[in-house]
Amino acid sequence: MIASLSSRARDLCTDVKAVAATEFAIVLPFMLVLYVGGVELGNGLAMNVKVSETAHSLADMVSQNTQVTDARMQAILGAATAIMAPYPIKNASGASLITITVSEVSTDKDGNATVQWSVSNSSSAARTVGQQMTLSSFTAADPKNPTNANLSLILSEVSYDYTPNLGYSIAGTVKLSDSYYLFPRCSTNSPTTSTFPYYDVKYPATTICTCIQHVQEKSC
Repeated sequence: MIASLSSRARDLCTDVKAVAATEFAIVLPFMLVLYVGGVELGNGLAMNVKVSETAHSLADMVSQNTQVTDARMQAILGAATAIMAPYPIKNASGASLITITVSEVSTDKDGNATVQWSVSNSSSAARTVGQQMTLSSFTAADPKNPTNANLSLILSEVSYDYTPNLGYSIAGTVKLSDSYYLFPRCSTNSPTTSTFPYYDVKYPATTICTCIQHVQEKSC
């Protein structure tokens, strides 16, 4: 009897059947979490790159004009929104996932910055005209103009609501955002010809005038 029990105990200790399956069952949940997390992280990073690209392109398109009509501005906003493709820009209920806002910010002789105009694809996102602004630290002052006085900047702001497909219960909705300042390409209205506030990109205008039309074609 004792010999039989000892034999069974030795067999149990040396039995390796189903060990691999047991180890796999233990490791599988962690592998799935790593896989799902990697997929969602990759999507989030790719979308964040798209958000930054949208912000840069929006400021770039606006800064290439000296005058922009409302219709042209809406077309620019639509073109900027399309940069997010192939990622969705509306959720299942039809609400927009992306908010894009472009504004002109001008400074006076003392470097105080205020919003001159602002337009957005969201009725509540546009900045208020006259709003006091603090310029980004990335808009470094020119050594010859340490206070950033008497200048205009095009500010684009983009935010995107990213909802992970597989990790929503963990992360919820993540807001990806970026902003970008650009100097207008052409200046037709500056401190030398007008008093503050001045507009390097006039909006809304009655006609469209690009830098090429203004500088090269002399048509506006």
